[in-house]
Formats: sequence, structure tokens, C-alpha cells
Amino acid sequence: MQTPEPYVLDPDATDVHAEAARVRERGPVTPVLLPGEVVAWSVSDPAALRRLLTDPRVSKDPNRHWPAWIDGEVSADWPLMAWVARQDMLNAYGPDHRRLRSLVSKVFTARRVEALRPWIERLVEELLDEIAEDGADVVDLRARFCYPLPIEVICQLMGFPEGGPRAELRRITDVLVSTTAEPGAAAAAFDAGRNLFLDLIAARRRDPGDDLTSALLTNRDENHSRLSEEELIHTLLLLLGAGHETTANHLDHAITALLTHPGQLAQVRSGECCWDDVIEEALRWQPPISVMPLRYAVEDITVGDVTIRAGEPILAAFGSANRCPRPDQDVDRFDITRADKEHLTFGHGTHFCLGSSLARLESALALPALFARYPDLALAVPAAELRPVPSFISNGHRELPVHLGR
Repeated sequence: MQTPEPYVLDPDATDVHAEAARVRERGPVTPVLLPGEVVAWSVSDPAALRRLLTDPRVSKDPNRHWPAWIDGEVSADWPLMAWVARQDMLNAYGPDHRRLRSLVSKVFTARRVEALRPWIERLVEELLDEIAEDGADVVDLRARFCYPLPIEVICQLMGFPEGGPRAELRRITDVLVSTTAEPGAAAAAFDAGRNLFLDLIAARRRDPGDDLTSALLTNRDENHSRLSEEELIHTLLLLLGAGHETTANHLDHAITALLTHPGQLAQVRSGECCWDDVIEEALRWQPPISVMPLRYAVEDITVGDVTIRAGEPILAAFGSANRCPRPDQDVDRFDITRADKEHLTFGHGTHFCLGSSLARLESALALPALFARYPDLALAVPAAELRPVPSFISNGHRELPVHLGR
């Protein structure tokens, strides 16, 4: 079967779901063109995607299984280089992935996350107090609430001192998730992040604490062969990005969904539905990460009537898979009452997101507190005027202006 011409993805992501539908119409597995003239197979069928995400013939290690990267055909200033030029569990394969994930999972435990609950509750109230003290009616909730909460949580969890480089960490992450960054910008941001974490590692070596960095350092220093210095740095960079950008996007979309569906907000307030219904439906309807780059075929893999050749990259289209048509369901509609809220937002298989419980906890504490404090909360602009972040990877708004009301 002749391979169709790749669909050229919009790097500005002006309408990520409309584009996902167009790509999906071309087939459950179809080629797309990424920035830098890189062609990848976009997989949007949820069943096919689950199979590939658990298939040992699919790797995330570009240094072993992506010939174009190995041979230098992909430029060092490629806008998406930060997604592949890293040594952490995100891009590890086989025994290396099991080793790195095991080390992180030992310190990023459910018990550690649950212990954060009272502190996160206080942080939520402090952020809401700060907004109230300003006295403004119109506030950008993304800048004042959706972003500050998760970045403060992950910075404290990782051991950054209070008042540390939050703004710089946010700037670095914004560049790394952008698909419109200037050539070389991603590499520069990656280096800047690396330097910040070198400073953090040095500080935690001098003064260990009850944080993830100190715990990972203990593993690294007590058994040097199990975690190299570069793996440690890149793992911390991964935890930073995964720990705040995604949660900020999720809060942003959950708030927007409720403000544009007042009947469903009323159902939550009346107790007919619960906040978990909101959280899971928002995760399905607007996943914080639309697509996840990249995976690679270790050998030829046949999916339906398509053969992905060994060494070809694969794009996991989570957002599109979440909205793949289902019998008797309007999958494009936000509906907290739907029985089937199943989604692939946190991935599937060996790379399932370790931070899913933390993201859900932050949302479960932040959303009810926000809507209780501001019962008359309303968008300050029509929903159609909310501007997406310039990325077909990260799915959020640039701003979320709202009227606070009383």
C-alpha cells in the first residue's frame, strides 16, 4: 500500500482538536510532518495506541533506535530536541528504563504525595488570598493560580529553596514545550535548566533534606553505577516539566470547561456529580499533552494495513485518541455525567505517568476551593477568544482572564 503524503502539523496549534480530527480521518496510523522536516507516524486509534505502548518492539531511546538522530540528520537546533536529547526514564528502553523508573518510583511514592495534602491546601488558600487582596475584578487565573500552584508544589518537592528561580524555571519549560521556538532556543533552554539543577544538586549535597533531589542523590552516591550524574540532572529536568506544565494546563482547561458549561457546574455544586467527575472528564476532553514525541520502531511493525519500518519515529496522539469516536457518544462534548471517561492522558504501559496521583490531588484541592471562594466566577472574554499556547504538544491557554465576581 502506498504511503500517503505526510500531513503538516500546525506548529502554532491554533485548533488542535480540529487538526486531530483531520489527521484521524486519514487513518488510525498516518504520517505527519513535524518541524525540521521530520516525518513520524501519528497513532490516534486508542486500541492500536495501547498495543504499541506495550509492544517491546517500540522504543523511546533515540540513541539506539532512531537512525536519523544517530546519523546526525536531525539538526542540533531542532525545536523538539529537548524531547530526545536527554538521559532519563522518558527516553529509556528496556532494562535502562526499568532501572531509572525504579529509582524514581522509590522516592516519588504515594505516601510522599499524600503527605503533601495539608501543605497544598494551605498553598491554595494563600494563592486565593493574594488574588483577593489585589482587589482587581479581572484576573488572569493561568498566571495567578493555575501556574503558581503546581510550580510551587514541584519546586518544594524537589528541594528548591523558597523564593528560588520559579520564573526562570517557567520560562525554560515554556521554551521546551513550544513547537514554534527559534532554532537553537530549545538547546539553550535545556542548558539553562541543566545549570539550575547543577546548582540545586550542589546545594542538596551540602545540606540534604526531605526532598526528591536529596533522595535521588542518596541513591546516586551510595551506588554510583545505578544513576549517572547526567541521568540525575535529566531526571530532575523531567520531573520539573512533568510536574507543573501539565497540571497548569489541566487546571486551566477544567476551569474553562466549568465556566462554559454552567449547568454542569451546578450539578457539581448540588452534589449530583463530584469533583472527580470534573477532573476525569477534563483530562479526557482536554489532555494537558496533546501528543507525546517520540517513540521508534525497533523492527518492522504492522498495524492494520500500515507497516511502520524499523527506525521510523512514532507520535502518540493522546488527545486525538481520547476523542476517537465511540458508539452512542458525542466525544467532542464536555460531559461530566458520561459513564465512560476512559482516557490515555497519563499514557499507558511501562511509561505511564508516575505523577498522575499528584496531579489529581492538586486538582481535587484547587478546583473546589476556587469555586467556593468565587461563586460568581465568569470568563472575562468569549471562550473563542482564549488563545492556545503555541504548541501541538502542550495543550493550554496563554491567558485565562476571568471576572472574579463577589
